[in-house]
Amino acid sequence: MSFPPSRLQQIPRLLAVCLAVLLSACASPQPEPPNVSATEDATFRQAPGPTPPDDASWWRGFDDAALMALVQRAQSANHDVRIAVQRVRQARAGQTAMASRLWPTVSLTGSASDERSGLPDQVKQGKPDTRAYRGALDLGWELDVFGAARAGADAAELDALTAEEGLDAARWLVSSEVARQYIVWQSARLRLAKLDALLKAQGDTERLTRSREAGGLASRFDVARAAGEVQSLAAQLPPLRTLVAVTETQLAVLVGANPNQPLPELNAATAPWLPTPPRLSARQPVDLLMRRPDLRVAQKQFMAEAARLREAQANRWPKFFLAAAFGREELRLNALDLSPVRYSTAALAFTMPLFDAGRLRAAVERQSAKERMATLQYEKAVLGAVKDVDDSLVALAQERDRSAALDATTQQRRTGLRHAESLYREGQIDLLQLLDAQRAVLAAELSAIDGQAQLALNTVQLATALGGGWQDTPSPATTSTSPSSPAPESLP
Repeated sequence: MSFPPSRLQQIPRLLAVCLAVLLSACASPQPEPPNVSATEDATFRQAPGPTPPDDASWWRGFDDAALMALVQRAQSANHDVRIAVQRVRQARAGQTAMASRLWPTVSLTGSASDERSGLPDQVKQGKPDTRAYRGALDLGWELDVFGAARAGADAAELDALTAEEGLDAARWLVSSEVARQYIVWQSARLRLAKLDALLKAQGDTERLTRSREAGGLASRFDVARAAGEVQSLAAQLPPLRTLVAVTETQLAVLVGANPNQPLPELNAATAPWLPTPPRLSARQPVDLLMRRPDLRVAQKQFMAEAARLREAQANRWPKFFLAAAFGREELRLNALDLSPVRYSTAALAFTMPLFDAGRLRAAVERQSAKERMATLQYEKAVLGAVKDVDDSLVALAQERDRSAALDATTQQRRTGLRHAESLYREGQIDLLQLLDAQRAVLAAELSAIDGQAQLALNTVQLATALGGGWQDTPSPATTSTSPSSPAPESLP
C-alpha cells in the first residue's frame, strides 16, 4: 500500500510507540537458584568472626617456584583450557545472534532493469520498452510482545556466562591436577634418592659381611641375608623410576608441551624436596562454596533452562510483525521519461497458533522437565561440594596427626639404629639384629616421605574442594627454602 507524505511523517512516531511497548513487555525476571537447605548444617559454616580473605592462587602457598610456573603455564596452554576458550567464543557468538531478534532488521535493496523489443511502435503502445531503477530501504521487526525473543536472548546470555564459568572450571581442575602430579613427582624422587643412598649403604654392609666371612667372623647365612637385602632394595627402584618418568610426561601434557621433551620447570639436577603445605582455615562459610566454578556452571545452566522454559511458554501466544519499505524509482517508458517517484509500504501482521496437535504444549513439557533436571543437578552439585569439603577437612586433619606420628617414629628408629651400630661394633649383637634396625629405619623414612606427600596432596584436595585457598592468618614475608628453580615464563 502507499502512504501520502503526511502519513509517512507519522511512521517514526508509530515505531517509537511500538518500541516502548516492546521494551515494557520484554522485561523478564531472572530466575533465582534453588536454596539447598542441607548446607545449613555444614561444618565449615560455623566459623566465628570474620572470614579471612580468599586466595584464588592457592598454589602459591606452597612457596615453590617450579610449581607456580607449571600452574601458570597450564592455565593458558593446557588443551582443555584452550578448548574452553573456544566454547566461550562460540557461546558469545550465539548470544549476539539471539539478541539480534530484539532489534529491527534493516536492509538496502536495489534493482535495475532494461526491457526492449523490436516490435512496431503501434504495438509498443501496449507493451512498451521499459527502463527502471529502484532503490529501497526495507525494515522488518518481530514485536516481542509476550517475551519469547527476550527469553531466548536471556538463555543465550546465560549460555555465554556458563561457558565463561566452564573456562574457570577448566583452569581450576588443571591447576589442581598439576599440583597433584608435581607433588607425586617430587615424592617419587625423594623416595628414589632415599633408596639409592640406602642401597649404597647396604652394598657396603654386604661387602663387609663377605670380608667378615672370609675371616671366620660371619656365616654364609649372614652373607646371604645381606645380599638379599641389597636385591630387595634394588627391586624397589624400577617402579619409582617409572613413576618419575610417568609424572613428568603427565605434567608435560597438562601444560600443553611435547611429552618427549623435558620441561624446563622440572630441573632434575636439583635435589628433590616436598613443598610445605600452607595452613588452610578449617571452617569456612557455606557461601564461599559458590567460588567453585563447577557450582557456578550448574547455577548458570539452571538459569538458562529456566529462560528457555519462559521462551517455550511464550511461543504459545500470538506473534506480531512489522514491515516497512521506503524507496525511490526512476522509470522510462518508450521515449517517455517519467520523473523520479518515491514510494513506501508498511504492514502489521500477526500469527496465532490454533491447532498444532499438541506440539507447543509438548515443547513446554519437555523444557519444564529439562529445567527441573537442571535444578536437581545444581542441588546435587552443592551437596557434593559440601561432602568434598567435609571429607577433605577430615582427611587433612587425620593426615596431619599421622604425619606427626610418622616423624616421631622415624626419630625413634634412627636413635635405635645408632645404638644398634654401637652395640654391633662392641660385639654385643650380631649382624642380623643390625640389619633389622636398618630395615626399620628405611621403612620409617619411606613412610614419613609418604606421609608428607599425602599431607600435601590432602591440602591440594581441600583447596580444590573450597574452590581456592584461605589462610588462617596473613602470611609473613618469608624466604623460600626450596632449591633454585626456573622463573615462571612470560605468557601471552
